[in-house]
Amino acid sequence: MYSTGMSTPERLIEATRELLWERGYVGTSPKAIQQQAGAGQGSMYHHFTGKPDLALAAIRRTAEELRGAAEAQLGAEGTAYERIRGYLLRERDVLRGCPVGRLTMDPDIIASDELRAPVTETIEWLRGRLAQIVQEGVDAGEFTASLVPEEIAATVVATVQGGYVLARASGSPAAFDAGVRGLLALLAPRTA
Repeated sequence: MYSTGMSTPERLIEATRELLWERGYVGTSPKAIQQQAGAGQGSMYHHFTGKPDLALAAIRRTAEELRGAAEAQLGAEGTAYERIRGYLLRERDVLRGCPVGRLTMDPDIIASDELRAPVTETIEWLRGRLAQIVQEGVDAGEFTASLVPEEIAATVVATVQGGYVLARASGSPAAFDAGVRGLLALLAPRTA
């Protein structure tokens, strides 16, 4: 499953990332991680102090990846609307859901300050980054001055995360796509 050049710690982290996304924290057993990573128990405990330590490394990696993917769109050239549109329309595995957002539904992760921290930080970063872009759009006259950037940022994040839930519930990305189209129609820049 993983490249032969990948180190054992990397294989363990990648296996844990996949399993957390598919099964959640409780459903991700050390044995399942070891099997998916092709690593023995000794290797796992040589590189990580236990499942929480490995899960934290996996969650941090997932959060970093999500930030990178979001920033690729949000930091691109273009108007504020074009960058938000790019973020909303970027390639996603909608039926699998968000690998970070799904962690917010995991009671074991939410109960742990340490495991929850990268999730919270990522969502806060995303909201802040989106609010910054909306403010740029307001300042440029692209968006109406009555928009509150922090509220629009929260709406964008809620649309994406809620869209994942609706798509998973229906077994179709259509609900996600409809939510995105609706939000984009509401955000469409003013015309003179």
